[in-house]
Amino acid sequence: MSAAPVPIRRTGHWQKSSFSGVDGEDCIEVTDADPRLLLRESEAPTTMLTVSPLSLLALIRQVRTASSASTSSRASCP
Repeated sequence: MSAAPVPIRRTGHWQKSSFSGVDGEDCIEVTDADPRLLLRESEAPTTMLTVSPLSLLALIRQVRTASSASTSSRASCP
């Protein structure tokens, strides 16, 4: 059995990440595309990644956990 593609309906505007670099040069943008989210890099706006909200949340949590662990380990080094 194969799954039918889920239709994507764009409902929002592109929002720039708050972690887009000092001058905004590394811009990751996100928009709502019900039932998914679309991610793109502002310098290549025609290339988009489609993700579920839960998948993006899991990725963000994983990155934060890895970042915290790396900061902690550096802080404990002489």
